[in-house]
Amino acid sequence: MKTVFKFFALTACLLLSVSLVAPQAMAGQLVIKGSTTVLPYAQKAAEAYMKARPDVAVSLSGGGSGNGIKAIVDGTTDIANASRFIKDSEVQMAMNKKRYPVPFRVALDCIVPVVHKDNSVKDLSMDDLKNIYTGKAKNWKEFGGPDLGIVVVSRDTSSGTYEVWEELVLRKEMVTPRALTVASNGAMVQTVAGTKGAIGYIGMGYLNDAIKQLTVNSVLGTEETTRSGQYAISRPLFMFTNGWPTGVPLDFINFIFSPTGQKLAREVGNVPVFNPGN
Repeated sequence: MKTVFKFFALTACLLLSVSLVAPQAMAGQLVIKGSTTVLPYAQKAAEAYMKARPDVAVSLSGGGSGNGIKAIVDGTTDIANASRFIKDSEVQMAMNKKRYPVPFRVALDCIVPVVHKDNSVKDLSMDDLKNIYTGKAKNWKEFGGPDLGIVVVSRDTSSGTYEVWEELVLRKEMVTPRALTVASNGAMVQTVAGTKGAIGYIGMGYLNDAIKQLTVNSVLGTEETTRSGQYAISRPLFMFTNGWPTGVPLDFINFIFSPTGQKLAREVGNVPVFNPGN
């Protein structure tokens, strides 16, 4: 079933490119819910969209990928933001309610490991990260850093960021029970910035000077290394609609895929699905 939906995701993007037509008058309300990773991009896009479409009011909230997809299944949102693909179980729940989520891959993201800015460690391998997050490694001196206990900070299990980290880094093993759990990228940044021995992971769009980004396998997570596939921890970002969108939802999705919309992805630290130019 997931293979069919992945094919549909590609088809959706291809068909959407055909539907990019001249702007039309729009009016109404648009509700968007879901991933905190997609949230900065969605906020930026919503602000620009409302300037171009002053008769449209966009209501935007986070809550995580799982909550966004649940909202599209329950009919409480027009668009669901997600930092992961829809699960087979979610597809089944949607079909049981005669709702048919359509995925659009709107940007790419790389998930970057971050530490306290005073930590001297600069690079970790994928195996290093796995050993840290499963609790096998407990002190930064094991990686050439200070004699300081490692404080593992992770996301809650409803987070799409967590699910990608679990799949690519943990390789389906469990996070150490000693880990601190936070509910958003913003909370992750705040916790790591305020905890000397902490390590966490965030979407690239949340990087700031309060924390330090690590390289992974000696590769820095950037737009170029993400698009090329060189960086190991990256994933597509999605927006879902119920069925093929029409009206305001379609107009907003078209805006997302316009050069202006894709440039906004870059501005918040995501990677555009195509190069929109400077």
